[in-house]
Amino acid sequence: MKILVTGGTGYIGSHACVELLEQGYEVVIVDNLSNSKFESVKRIEQITSKSLEFIQADLQNYEALRKIFSKFKFDAVLHFAGFKSVPESIENPVRYYINNLVSSFVLCKVMSEFKVRRLVFSSSSTVYGIPSSVPVNEDAELNPCNPYGQTKLVVENFLRDLSKADTDWKIILLRYFNPIGAHPSGLIGEEPIGIPNNLLPYISQVAIKRLDVLSIFGNDYSTPDGTCIRDYIHVVDLAKGHVFALDYILGDRKEEDNKAVALNLGTGRGYSVLEVLQAFENACGFSLPHRFKDRRPGDISEIFSDPSLALDVIGWRAELGIDQMCSDAWSWQHANPEGYVD
Repeated sequence: MKILVTGGTGYIGSHACVELLEQGYEVVIVDNLSNSKFESVKRIEQITSKSLEFIQADLQNYEALRKIFSKFKFDAVLHFAGFKSVPESIENPVRYYINNLVSSFVLCKVMSEFKVRRLVFSSSSTVYGIPSSVPVNEDAELNPCNPYGQTKLVVENFLRDLSKADTDWKIILLRYFNPIGAHPSGLIGEEPIGIPNNLLPYISQVAIKRLDVLSIFGNDYSTPDGTCIRDYIHVVDLAKGHVFALDYILGDRKEEDNKAVALNLGTGRGYSVLEVLQAFENACGFSLPHRFKDRRPGDISEIFSDPSLALDVIGWRAELGIDQMCSDAWSWQHANPEGYVD
């Protein structure tokens, strides 16, 4: 079966491509390389000893996307492409709304035209906003508190409407918690452009002395050590979750299941910023400089998942813990101090 992977050269997309190829799927990546590098394609092929197709294109380009669908007969789409920084979305909501929404709308329009109605969408736990209680399950109130989260919720609602209007669609909405780590080979990992907005790549770059000190935004939250608590998930576990979801929508489903199904992908366990820092220091073998700063707009105190529905529906659960996440992240960063080099 041939799978289109949008944003497949990015952090999560590249790991998903590895898992797809290793499970025997054929892969076509479409990516505009706005926040990634082509080198990741070479690394994916090196890890798997398999080849894939890569096309540089922007999903907002309707005619370009139609040409791609005319060339390949896709069985399903994994849709990762999109901007993903909470602080950046607050600073520039117009950029986020246009990119994340238009790309998704155009993609689904072309999918409809070519009768490709199997889709796994890369959503986010940010759709829950500030939860009233934890752990968070899929029935929790959806109330994003930043533009990035709003764009994910708009696309989720759009996909629900789409599946109601045409029951031939089979859609899984995967709400990620906090992906970290890297492939155990050390060949692919997270390489943010500019100063990282996420915790692990920032810690990693402090460890290789690319950055001087880790800034921890807020130590006065209502948590045991005062720092934010998040549900961190190994990116390989997350990538495998997409294969489980894909297998599910490509398999036989009961008629009443033909709707957009939302699933949490997380571990069900929260770790504070300081706990993650300690785990990374254990992995690299030395202490890292850090300082506390004011809270960032849009950050919440604590959120972690109830991932039990994913186990019930698609048979997936996370297997790797925080120590492995940090060890693999360090292996990637130590072996690739400058990230991907084309």
